[in-house]
Amino acid sequence: MNAVLCDEDGTALVVSVWVIAGTAGAGKTSLALRWAHRVQERFPDGQLYVNLRGYDPGEPVTAEDALHRFLTALGVRPAAVPRDPDAAAALYRSLLADRRLLIVLDNAATAAQVRPLLPGSAGSLVVVTSRSRLSGLAVREGARRLTLGTLPQEEAVALLRAVTAGYRPADDPDRLTELAELSARLPLALRIAAERAAGRPHMRLDDLIADLRDESALWDALSTGDDEEAEAVRTVFAWSYRALSDRAARLFRLLGLHPGPEFGLGAASALAGLTAGRTRQLLDSLVGAHLVEQTAPERYQFHDLLRAYATDQAHHEEPPEERDAALRRVLDWYLHTADAAQSLLAPAEDRLELAPPTDGVRPASFPDRDAAVDWSEREHANLLRAVRAAASGRPRTAWRLAAVLWHTQSPSAPAEDWQPVGLIGLAAARRLGDRAAEALLLTALGMGHTRAGRPAEGAECHHGALTLRRELGDRSGEAHSLNLIGLTHLRGRRLAEAAHHFARAVDAFGELGSAHWAATALANLGSTHLRAGRTDEAAVAVRRALTAHRALGSRRGEGNALRLLSELERERGEPERALEAADAALEIALGLRDARLEGFWLICDAQQAVGALADALVSYQRSASRHRGLGDRGREALAWHGAGQIYRRLGRADEAAGFHRRAAAAHRALGDGWNEALALDGLARAVSDRDPEAARRHGAEALRLLAGHDDPRAREVRARIAARLR
Repeated sequence: MNAVLCDEDGTALVVSVWVIAGTAGAGKTSLALRWAHRVQERFPDGQLYVNLRGYDPGEPVTAEDALHRFLTALGVRPAAVPRDPDAAAALYRSLLADRRLLIVLDNAATAAQVRPLLPGSAGSLVVVTSRSRLSGLAVREGARRLTLGTLPQEEAVALLRAVTAGYRPADDPDRLTELAELSARLPLALRIAAERAAGRPHMRLDDLIADLRDESALWDALSTGDDEEAEAVRTVFAWSYRALSDRAARLFRLLGLHPGPEFGLGAASALAGLTAGRTRQLLDSLVGAHLVEQTAPERYQFHDLLRAYATDQAHHEEPPEERDAALRRVLDWYLHTADAAQSLLAPAEDRLELAPPTDGVRPASFPDRDAAVDWSEREHANLLRAVRAAASGRPRTAWRLAAVLWHTQSPSAPAEDWQPVGLIGLAAARRLGDRAAEALLLTALGMGHTRAGRPAEGAECHHGALTLRRELGDRSGEAHSLNLIGLTHLRGRRLAEAAHHFARAVDAFGELGSAHWAATALANLGSTHLRAGRTDEAAVAVRRALTAHRALGSRRGEGNALRLLSELERERGEPERALEAADAALEIALGLRDARLEGFWLICDAQQAVGALADALVSYQRSASRHRGLGDRGREALAWHGAGQIYRRLGRADEAAGFHRRAAAAHRALGDGWNEALALDGLARAVSDRDPEAARRHGAEALRLLAGHDDPRAREVRARIAARLR
C-alpha cells in the first residue's frame, strides 16, 4: 500500500519516495521535519530519521552505519546486525514489509548512500533531502523530486526587508532584488546578507553589494558543483566571514577543527586558548552573524556547510603548528574534563596519572554527580569523535581518552558505542609498547563484550589482561581481572569456575587492603551461590558485602547487594522483605541515573511474590525497554521471560507463550542454554492446556539443555520439569 499525500489544493499524490533537493541548506531539513510532524498520524508504526551528513567536512554517514542505526531502532540487538551490507539491507526490508513508517533521510550526498535504506514494499514513505538532485533515484526508483533551491524573487526580497526593518531606511527595491540575486535567493545566504546590511544602517546598499561581489573567489576549496547557486553561497559566507573582527574570525576558523559539529563554551575556549568570558563574547558575534547557531545556554552548533567553510579557512589561514596546537588544546580539555567527571561517576575506579593541562586549557569541574552525568550525556558523541581525532598522530592521548571515556560515558549509552574507540585506544597503546595501558584497554573491552552478551569474547580480553598484569607484577590489576573473569563465567552459568575466581579475587583484594573491591567480589560470590541454590552460603556473603558497602558509602555496591538480598528473602518465604529490598535497590539506581543498573534491578520477582502482578508487568516492560536501548539482548530476554510469567498468571496464555518464545530464541542465539531452558519451561506451561504435545516437546528440550548442570538449583529445576512430563 502506497502512502498518500495531498497538495495544498487537496489533490492526492500516491508516492513512496520523495527527494527534496537543492542548495537551500537548512531550509530543506526544516521543511521536511515540519511536514513529517504534521503527518505523523498517517504512519502508525512510527518514524525513522538519520542525518547522513553528506556534505559535512568529516566522514559522511555510510549506508551501512545508517542501516545499523535503523535496525537497532527497530529492535534488532547491535550484535545481531549482519555485517554484510546486503544481508543488513535484506533484514531491514523484511522488518518494514508489513509496517507503515515515515523515513526521513536528511542531507544525502549520493543515490548510492540512500538506495540501501529504501524499503522493499510500498507501505512506507521515504523523504530524502539533499543538495544534489539524486537523479538516479527518480530514474530507477521512481522517486518524486521537489527542488527547493531558491525562494521566489518576491519572497527573497520580503525576507531581506523583514530582517533589515527598523535598522535601515527603506532601501531601493531594485537594490534589494540585486542583493537577493547575489545571495542566490537561498534562505541561509539571504539571512546572512540581511544581517550584514542591518548591522551597517548608514552604509549604502550599493557599497554592500560591491563588497559582496569582491568576495566571489574566496572559497574555492569547497565545491558542491560549479553552478551559480553554489558559488553564490560561497560568496555570501566569505562576505560575512571577512566582516568579522580578527579574533572572531580566528575563533570561527578554529571551531572548524572541533571533532564534531556541536560544541560547548568550554571546548570553544580551549580551541581558541582564551578565557570563557572572552570566548563567549566572540561566539555572540558569530551567532549574530549567523555563522554558528546557539542551541542552549553555552551550547552551539554549525550548519554543515558553514563547518566545512570554517575548516577550509583554518587550513588556508592557520599555520600547521597553530592548527596542531588548537587541536591539542581541545583534546586535552576533553581528557581532563572527562577525568574530573570520572571522580564522580566512577569514584572507585583508579584515575590515570595525567600531566597538567596544556597552557590555555581550563578543564570543567562539577559540583555533584548529576552535573557530571549531564555533561557526559551532552558530550558523548564529541568524546567518541575526540578519540578518533587523536588516533592520527596522538596515540598517547588516544588511549587515555578511550580509557577515561569508558568510565565517563553516558549511563544510557548503548554498550556497543564505546567498543570501536576502545579498539582505537588498544591499538594506540600497543603502538607505544605500553603494556599497562594495553591491559587497561583489554579490561574495558572485555567488560563491553560481557555487557553486550558476548561472554566468550569478554573472557578472552580479560585473560589477556590477566597475563599482562602478572608479567608486570600488578597485583591489584590481577585481582580485578580475576573478578571480571568470574563475571564472564557467571553470565555463562559456569558456577564452579565463577566461584573459584571470585574467591581468589576476594582474597587478593583483602590482602591489598582494598575494602570496596573486596566487598564487590564478595557480592559476586554471593550471587554465584544464590544461582546455584546454596542460599545459606549466599546469605553470609551478601550480608557481609551489604554491610561493607554501607560503611564505605558505596551506593552502587549497596544497591547490588540489596538486589541479591531481595532474591534471598523471596526464596526464604519473606516476600514483603524481598519487595522492600528491591525497592531500595531501584531507588539507588534511579538516584545514580544509571539506566543499566535500573534495567537489571527491575528484573525482580518480588512484585510477583506479593501478588502485585500489574506492577511487575510494568517493571519487566521498563527493563526490556532499557536493555533494548543499551543493546543488552540477554537481559532484555530475561525481562521478556518475566513478562511471560505474569501473563500466564493472568490467564493470558497466548501472550505468555509469545514472550517466552521470544526469550527462548534470544537466549538460543546468544548460546545461553540455561536461560533458554527456563524460557522453554515457561513456554511449555503456557501452551500445556491447548497443545499438550508441544508442551512435552518444549519440556524435553529444556531437560536436554539442563543436563550439563549439576548444582542444587539445576537439580531442583530438572526434577520439577521431569515431574510435569510424567
